[in-house]
Amino acid sequence: MANIGLFFATQTGKTEEAAEAIKKEFGGDSVVALHDMADASADDFGGYQYLIIACPTWNIGELASDWEGFYEDGLDSVDFNGKKVAYFGTGDQIGYGDNFQDAIGILEEKIAGLGGETVGYWPTDGYDFNESKAIRNGKFVGLALDEDNQPELSEGRIKTWVEQVKKEFGL
Repeated sequence: MANIGLFFATQTGKTEEAAEAIKKEFGGDSVVALHDMADASADDFGGYQYLIIACPTWNIGELASDWEGFYEDGLDSVDFNGKKVAYFGTGDQIGYGDNFQDAIGILEEKIAGLGGETVGYWPTDGYDFNESKAIRNGKFVGLALDEDNQPELSEGRIKTWVEQVKKEFGL
């Protein structure tokens, strides 16, 4: 069984594509199991010590619909104590600069409050946005991807972030 559970929601397919690339960079199916939040339950989180939470920021600073439903009706029943949790999100820093990456900030705040240990903080350098709920101590709570404005940077960002998270997970 895979060591890492990667739980994602997607609206346009970009977050799912990034999840696939991150799984591949970690080493594939034997290391990372993907869980689409459209089909996931609270029980699915239990088998992993390491989690990756992925969500696009949708509309104006909102969670993707599949995460939104679980946030309201299932997240509180997951035991995150003792789990290391990394985050990544997709968003549009130019068109939605006042809430860039808000979704991962919203999820991280709640999951940290439920006992999850956040790892994988990412620098804000190289982005052009005004505000974000995903900023803690001057960094994003996880990897920030912008396929709308900086698709050429995603592959390198993913490689760098995965290496960082591997170390923080102790893998």
